[in-house]
Amino acid sequence: MAVLLETTLGDIVIDLFTEERPKTCLNFLKLCKIKYYNYCLIHNVQRDFIVQTGDPTGTGRGGESIYSKIYGDQARFFDVEKAPRIKHRNKGTVSMVNNGNDQHGSQFLITMDENLDYLNGVHTVFGEVTEGMDILDKINETFVDKDFVPFQDIRINHTVILEDPLDDPPDLRVPDRSPEPTKEQLDSGRIGADEVIDDTDGKAVEEFEESLKEKEAQTQAILLEMVGDLPDADMRPPENVLFVCKLNPVTTDEDLEIIFSRFGTIQSCEIIRDWKSGDSLCYAFIEFDKQEDCEKAYFKMDNVLIDDRRIHVDFSQSVAKIRWKGKGGKYTKDDFKAYEKDVENRSKLALKDQVKPKQDSKYELIIDEEEEASHRHSDRKYKEKRHRHHSDEDSRRSKNHKDDKEGRCDRKTRRQRSQSRSRSKDRDHKHSKMQQQHRREGHNKGHSDRSRSFKKSNERERNRYK
Repeated sequence: MAVLLETTLGDIVIDLFTEERPKTCLNFLKLCKIKYYNYCLIHNVQRDFIVQTGDPTGTGRGGESIYSKIYGDQARFFDVEKAPRIKHRNKGTVSMVNNGNDQHGSQFLITMDENLDYLNGVHTVFGEVTEGMDILDKINETFVDKDFVPFQDIRINHTVILEDPLDDPPDLRVPDRSPEPTKEQLDSGRIGADEVIDDTDGKAVEEFEESLKEKEAQTQAILLEMVGDLPDADMRPPENVLFVCKLNPVTTDEDLEIIFSRFGTIQSCEIIRDWKSGDSLCYAFIEFDKQEDCEKAYFKMDNVLIDDRRIHVDFSQSVAKIRWKGKGGKYTKDDFKAYEKDVENRSKLALKDQVKPKQDSKYELIIDEEEEASHRHSDRKYKEKRHRHHSDEDSRRSKNHKDDKEGRCDRKTRRQRSQSRSRSKDRDHKHSKMQQQHRREGHNKGHSDRSRSFKKSNERERNRYK
């Protein structure tokens, strides 16, 4: 109940679960018996996942079951066996590949990792690898393209049935000897299995070391780009900037600029200092106007004594001068090219302003007539746009002022009307109150007058009778 697969990299032994998967094991055993798997390419290698083969066409879309050899094309595929359930728990588990309709043909896979539970219930497990795990590891480490097709020609050369407990189906034709491979089978277009791949073949030691350094530098640049420390892996540092280290803390920017200015014009000379204390960090960047001057300073100033210190000079590898957003930034290569072009244009304009003619003032250094015309045109457009903006802003301000004035007038009239209404109410209230008071006073006065006249009349009567 075992099968030996002879591959181009070595032998692999597979034990079959004939009792649990009789139909699937019968299909696999009899396909091996009729030499169906001979010269089949390993067409799918996904590292630490699966190794897939069993398609004579080598495309991953072919293959047919043993039952098609007996019953015809209508039996090209057979249904999956789901019971009993066997899981993909161990590395080296062998399963029949599902064609998408819960059916199997001739393709099978071997797992390259443990506990691949998402394969359970889809691909039918029918065996496991018992010998040749080192060969599987070699296949697992092979290089593949974007479709997981190996670059190297890895295939099954021969199959040998070590034990077969299942009877052959009727009318099964078994060949007497292994068939010879066809030209189409051998012409895979891949690197031969016995072909030695040597990158150093035909190269001198210096060339090989140089290529290794270039690959290492490219790898480091890609890593720096991935972590966000570089805007682009292909970006080069400026070639006119020197890096100077091992400086004395007492050395100043002016001292360095004076010393290095004998090699050429210096655009900037900056000693890097601590942001908090302002103390020198003992290294600096010197930017020359020309690359040739920078190279001269590199060859002449290394290990020179400055302020009792032997300095070290090298070309700068920093791209910090480039303005970019850093980690998580959204700048592209086009943005960097535009920035470099803008810097170049600014340097030309600065050169035009700095150059002073010696003989005649009418001979001035200009960039280009078209460029100057374009600058004048852009300035005119900017002034017109600014004038329109100011006029629109003035009109908006006048309109807002007018609206505010009308609003203030409306509020003032409403306030006056409310005040007049309140004053009229107060007058009416005072008038009614005074009327009531007058009525009460008149009533009291009339009553007192009547009482006094009544008393006088009584006194007259009494005097008359006396």
